[in-house]
Amino acid sequence: MNRVKIGVIGCGAIAQVHHLPNLNQLHREFDVQIVCDLSLGAAEAAAKRFNVPQFVTDYTKLLDSDVDAVLLCHGDPKTEVALAAFEAGKHVFIEKPVCFSLQEIDSMIAAEKKAGKVAQAGYMKVHDPAFQLAKHEVDTMDSYRFVQINHLHPNNRLHLSQFDVERFDDVLPDAFAPAHAARESALSDAIGDVSSEAQRAFFLLSGSMIHDIYSLRVMLGSPSEVISAEVWSGGQGVSIVFGFPNGARCIATWVDLPDLWDFRETLEIYGDNKRVLVSYPTGFSRGILSEVTIHGIDADGTTYSKTPAIDWESAFVRELRHFHACITEDETCYTSLESARDDIELIINIVKCYVNGKPVKCR
Repeated sequence: MNRVKIGVIGCGAIAQVHHLPNLNQLHREFDVQIVCDLSLGAAEAAAKRFNVPQFVTDYTKLLDSDVDAVLLCHGDPKTEVALAAFEAGKHVFIEKPVCFSLQEIDSMIAAEKKAGKVAQAGYMKVHDPAFQLAKHEVDTMDSYRFVQINHLHPNNRLHLSQFDVERFDDVLPDAFAPAHAARESALSDAIGDVSSEAQRAFFLLSGSMIHDIYSLRVMLGSPSEVISAEVWSGGQGVSIVFGFPNGARCIATWVDLPDLWDFRETLEIYGDNKRVLVSYPTGFSRGILSEVTIHGIDADGTTYSKTPAIDWESAFVRELRHFHACITEDETCYTSLESARDDIELIINIVKCYVNGKPVKCR
């Protein structure tokens, strides 16, 4: 098996909890040669902890190395580093959110094509064995009428406290200024001058609810219309109604419940003779499986309910295996930047619907 030499940019929680341990696990597929973080302490600690031979604080030094690929899990926006990585001839895995504006994603797609490299969005939920089983069931349905998404989100610190996440305060505040400026520029390009509540909703959709948006699109295709969008509880709640070409409706709700331990995220698809329900654990967990429940009517008219056993391999591991296969076996990327563009466009349309108070047709 061809080992892919890889570097990791960003040594924060998602790298420490998932990506670096998983890359170590996938030692036949990947050789982690270098890590990078603005924090010298974080980069050095990650290198020591995960047996990585090199660490740097300047991403250009990582790109100058002979790695084949880079995994971007640093702070947003990631556009500048992604473009530089393509320019350096690297394959690029980009943790969500890939970016915020259509201008950014279009520049990334152009750079990817020019480089002739693999670009994969970090959409781990569609690699979840439960999601894939559910999609198989949904694909056999004659039709669907109603879809419901519920995302009840505690503060991430509750779940991160279960892990030994090392944090450092050795980065001067001025070092973050370019990223803040790029973020504001991307926000302006995406949705213009809007209220602080609309801005909060935009970043919530791009950051946390992006999982629900891309999962919905991969499961059923893109909605044809954003019928309504409501931001409530001071921006701590978002409710959206989507319309689909077949006339079906999806009601999607995200609610911030900061002090409640119990995380809930579900995707439910209802048809006339079958219902498929997927339930996910928080992304900041390990070894907790998603679940699928299927309700239906068999050929002799008997109603049934089943909860199939789910493969134990995590969605995070599976998406890395897929990245490797895309690089070494020319497998078609399941979560391409072109598909991520559809999610960015849909998020912009959701905010437009909220700001203007009227439905928005989607292409």
